Amino acid sequence: MNRGKTEPKRGSSRPEAGGGSVQGRVIAEMRRRIIKGDIEPGAPLSELALAEEFGVSRTPVREALKQLQTEGLVEIRPRVGTFVTTPSRREITELFEMKELIEGAAARLLALRGRVPEIDMLERNLREADAAVARDDRERYAELVQEFHDLLITGADNSKLEAHYRILMNQLAYSRLVNTSLSQPGRPLQSDREHHRVLELILEKDGDSAEQVMREHVRASRRALLAGLPLGGSNERSGTAGS
Repeated sequence: MNRGKTEPKRGSSRPEAGGGSVQGRVIAEMRRRIIKGDIEPGAPLSELALAEEFGVSRTPVREALKQLQTEGLVEIRPRVGTFVTTPSRREITELFEMKELIEGAAARLLALRGRVPEIDMLERNLREADAAVARDDRERYAELVQEFHDLLITGADNSKLEAHYRILMNQLAYSRLVNTSLSQPGRPLQSDREHHRVLELILEKDGDSAEQVMREHVRASRRALLAGLPLGGSNERSGTAGS
């Protein structure tokens, strides 16, 4: 069964490092679906059904799921099945603590670079964000939030920082969490104001203050997110949800 080599269906056909074209295609498409929230947290994943959908044997699907498990996106339970990971409140808190550190550092590094192309893109992003907030378009604003943070990371011009950030964001499946955060009353407007302040400090080349304000922004996002999630979870760390 090698139809996947001649009849690719959905997803990117670009090979992934060490994965080969067929396996890489499955990994890329499954990763995209999970991160975007097309597949709900906790949903079961069938090797057979995925193999039929992608037109490949079960072997590349099985190896793809193993890779996604190492990235924290799926959980393989022996003799039970494979499921999309449902992060606990504690895990979300810990991941956001890392997000805070990385994005704070990115803001500081970008402030030291001067007028680079990412600055122009951030200014355009904020103009569009202002308009989205004004018309209460939360879907568009959520997209612009992700773009803002991505531009901050790429603008830092540090490949190691960016690589760690991409892994972290995959584990967070941020696309499906940002909407929960923005659902809190007043959060979109406050988030937009915080983004403006970060960029102001970057333009002033005040790296230390840009880092501090960016970290405060990530903490505020985490509080809004946790406020919108169901309570409970035996592994929630005491004192962090409302910090």
